[in-house]
Amino acid sequence: MDDLAFAAALEKADLIHDRAAVEQALDRMAAQLDPMLSDTRAVYVTILTGGLVAAGQLATRLKADMDYDYVHVSRYRGTTEGHAALDWVAGPRLEWQGRDVVLVDDILDEGHTVAALIQSARDKGAASVRLVTLCEKQHDRRTPGVHADVVGLYVPDRYVFGYGMDCYERGRQLPAIYALGA
Repeated sequence: MDDLAFAAALEKADLIHDRAAVEQALDRMAAQLDPMLSDTRAVYVTILTGGLVAAGQLATRLKADMDYDYVHVSRYRGTTEGHAALDWVAGPRLEWQGRDVVLVDDILDEGHTVAALIQSARDKGAASVRLVTLCEKQHDRRTPGVHADVVGLYVPDRYVFGYGMDCYERGRQLPAIYALGA
């Protein structure tokens, strides 16, 4: 998607949550997550690329002492529709055995990607696994058993972008959350 096409998509997009709403959500998320981590030195795992912005902003609000890690997996590969197979670009660099693992992502949609990550953390011997997500899409297509332990904002069942989420690999830097035109 070239600059003009993305600019046209953004112009037609609906603002779902402005910057102030996202900032307030991050504050609430930190207040909810910190007590969960008070008795442990968790591994705080950013799910790249989408989770980078939210995970970084949330981390600056937390008081808990954590080790930081990342994974890079994708089902979208620059499109707006998920593919069946996960693309594992980079795995964790830290040992998760016996550790409390906090997976931080941009959005919980159907949950296929995070289900695989949660299972991977369990396979690596994590003592516990928590999912933290800036947004949760509202629909009934969630992978059975997948839920977020901490959610910042709810978004409609539309393709959303901004604040780490992309629209054809564009718009991750936007300080608000938008939905493509219906």
